[in-house]
Amino acid sequence: MSNAIIRLGLLGIGVAAFAFSLMACSSNSGKPDTSSVKFTQYVVRGEELYQKHCSNCHQKNGSGLGQVYPPLNTSDYMNQNFEKVLCLMKYGLKEPITVNGKSYVQPMPGVVTLTDLEIAEIATYIYNSWDHAQGIVDVTEVSSAIKNCVTADQ
Repeated sequence: MSNAIIRLGLLGIGVAAFAFSLMACSSNSGKPDTSSVKFTQYVVRGEELYQKHCSNCHQKNGSGLGQVYPPLNTSDYMNQNFEKVLCLMKYGLKEPITVNGKSYVQPMPGVVTLTDLEIAEIATYIYNSWDHAQGIVDVTEVSSAIKNCVTADQ
């Protein structure tokens, strides 16, 4: 009987140690998880969509176009206005914005045909390219933000 109790005790310690190691491995170390298949799919598809819909103005490397179109590769606006950026992809922007201390007055056309998934893919790409490392932008985040958008035409 005492051997069985010892075995159960050791088993309990083993299970606890295993659970602790799982928690330690999955704890947020401040770095986004970029190892999932879903993340990779979003980045690959997001880059394709970015090249198709965004790179003509914001450039392939995200540097923007002089004083006309703002950069995305280093952008305080992007970092401080996540939900607005999601809305801008779909509905565009007519009023001036300030990015990195510079004013940009050129209107940005939206792409109203983009689905929430496509916006999530583009956002995952731009928010994990250049100097950004946010992790996956889930479609549920986009859907929630899009519901609260004020369109450029309002």
